[in-house]
Amino acid sequence: MVTIKDIAAMANVSRSTVSRVLNNSGYVSEEARKRVEEVIEQTGYVPSGYAKSLRTKQTKVIGVILPTIQTETPSRVVTGLGRELSKHGYQILLANTDHDKEKELEYLDLLVRQVDGIVLIATNTESEIMEKIKSIPLPLVMIGQETEKVMCVTYDDYHVAREITAFLIQKGHRRIGFIGVDETDRAVGYMRKKGFFDEMEAHHLAVEEAWVEKCVFDIYSGHEAMKNILNRSIQQPTAVFAVTDRLAIGAMSYLKEQGFEIPQDMALVGIGASELSQYVDPPLTTVDYKNETAGEEAAKQLLAHIQGQEFQKKLVLDYRLIIRDSV
Repeated sequence: MVTIKDIAAMANVSRSTVSRVLNNSGYVSEEARKRVEEVIEQTGYVPSGYAKSLRTKQTKVIGVILPTIQTETPSRVVTGLGRELSKHGYQILLANTDHDKEKELEYLDLLVRQVDGIVLIATNTESEIMEKIKSIPLPLVMIGQETEKVMCVTYDDYHVAREITAFLIQKGHRRIGFIGVDETDRAVGYMRKKGFFDEMEAHHLAVEEAWVEKCVFDIYSGHEAMKNILNRSIQQPTAVFAVTDRLAIGAMSYLKEQGFEIPQDMALVGIGASELSQYVDPPLTTVDYKNETAGEEAAKQLLAHIQGQEFQKKLVLDYRLIIRDSV
């Protein structure tokens, strides 16, 4: 294996000169630089990333903490992140929490020692997590949640929920059910629920307690939520707003098992524009949050911070309502 010592001997320069050429730092004469570069090209020498990180105090690695690897949203965000980071020579180190708060805290501690910056695809805004984030001594950007403590790339969950609820009302629905998630997820659990209830109230429409269910993030949970809503409702809703596509697709599955026609007997909407949403029968009305764009923008702001350039503390991304046959 060729070493820096070998390169120095072959180019007839000191090891420190080779180091300066590799790191593009300090003075090196053009003649010496040319000899070193020629030897590197001839030998195919590749410097050790770890050794280089010790010299430059940079790893060229970004840690990405995501809540799950089983849904499309984080994978799309990571695709956008990777595309932008690779342009600048950075790699990604992924850490999957499986929606476990303790794992999230552990990964935040672990990554600090291994990366140049952290991207947190966040679902939990409890005080313990927020205090930990505040203490991180590295550039950090949070995607999907909002806080004043760090850079954020967020979605307008409140107004999205109001718009999609208003769309159902415009289509003639007055009895609308709601399938949500735990409100510790401020964006998906709290803001989307608040947007739904505020829009219903603005139209002077009541929401029966029996029409509201809280789930976890999976299709089966949506299936069971729909079952519970129908089983305990004296007067059933004519439409249901689920806060994610997976929950809406689970609800659709149960409705079909019970012989419901969609949207004639029950309309359904979700959020996420998942690939599956366009292939279920009928295709699901949903909202596209442009998750790859979120990843790209988060990477741009994080890199600007790392490089000491100006960055935006908060970005709120646009969205698009996709109207399909489930309403």
